[in-house]
Amino acid sequence: MIQLPQQLLRVIVLRGGPQDLPGGWSPAALTVLLYVALGMLADSMLQLETSSLRSLLSITLQIMGITVLLRFSGHAERLPQTITAAAGTGCLFGLMSIVLLTQSNGSALPPGIATLWLGLFIWSLLVDAHIYRSALSTTMSVGILIAVMLFALNFIVIDALFPAAQDL
Repeated sequence: MIQLPQQLLRVIVLRGGPQDLPGGWSPAALTVLLYVALGMLADSMLQLETSSLRSLLSITLQIMGITVLLRFSGHAERLPQTITAAAGTGCLFGLMSIVLLTQSNGSALPPGIATLWLGLFIWSLLVDAHIYRSALSTTMSVGILIAVMLFALNFIVIDALFPAAQDL
C-alpha cells in the first residue's frame, strides 16, 4: 500500500497503467473513499449547494461506466485495478485542483490559474484515456474516445439533475 502513491504518479505521467497497481478491492475502496472526500472538498470550495451529492453521483457514474466497459469487453477481472487507477489518479488531480482553487479566494479564478485549470482538465482526460486503453487492451485513440464519452455522459446527467441557476 505504501507504494501506491508512487505507482499512481507513474500512471499520471503515462509510464504505468492499472495493471501495475495492487489487485484486490481494498486499494480500490480506499482510493474511492479518498476520491469522494476530495471531490466534496473541491466542490465545497466552489460553493456549490449540492456539492456532496454532485461528487458522489459523478464518481458513481464513472465507476459504473468502467464496470460496464470491462464486463462488456470480457475484462471484468481488471475491475479492481482499473477502479484503483481511476480513483487514485482522480485523487491526485483533485489535490492539484484544490491547490488551484485556493488561489481564487472565493471569486473567479485569475486568468493564469484558469489556464492551468484547463490544462489540468485536459491532462486528466488523457490519463483517463490511458487507463481505459490499458484496461481494455485497445488503442489510445479508442481510450480518448471512451474518456470523452464518459465525461460527456457524466456532465449531461449531472447537469440534468443539478441544473445551474438561471439568471432571469
